[in-house]
Amino acid sequence: MADVKWYVVRAVSGQERKVKTYLDNEITRNGMEETITQVLIPSEKVYEMRNGKKRVRERNFFPGYMIISADLSFGETQHLITSIPGVIGFLGAGGMGTSKDPVALRQNEVNRILGKVDEVEDTEETLGTPFIIGEGVKVMDGPFSGFTGIVEEVFEDRKKLNVTVKIFGRNTPVELNYAQVEKED
Repeated sequence: MADVKWYVVRAVSGQERKVKTYLDNEITRNGMEETITQVLIPSEKVYEMRNGKKRVRERNFFPGYMIISADLSFGETQHLITSIPGVIGFLGAGGMGTSKDPVALRQNEVNRILGKVDEVEDTEETLGTPFIIGEGVKVMDGPFSGFTGIVEEVFEDRKKLNVTVKIFGRNTPVELNYAQVEKED
């Protein structure tokens, strides 16, 4: 465990979770918890409005990539990782039969990626589709539910919008949360 470093592993895009599950099972089955200490898929929670309902999903920061904390000085460690179905190989390792060793991430890169992952765990959710001034929106929640309006101002830091809604033939400015409105098709 003296030489544990972080490496980027390329996986088939869209199958990162499946590869992680396979890898975790193989690590425990072969008793390699000491040499492969962590397998991460950097992701964030994103919510989107669909048919008036708020849906939360996870979105990968780097689709097709995973980061693994491992000690590759043991020969079978690298082989175990690359033999998992869905793993393409290590990032930085030469392809096409070259025997180049995988390149470990620098510490500042690891801190940036892990900082982003920790930051995501701290923050609740981010909206996947930000709003644009002048865009038409439909109010889905609150006293103005069912009305349509136009975005006048966007307050990204507070996750709020100023929307002009036509009520009784008059334009009325209303401040709403991102979660209360949906983009108009």
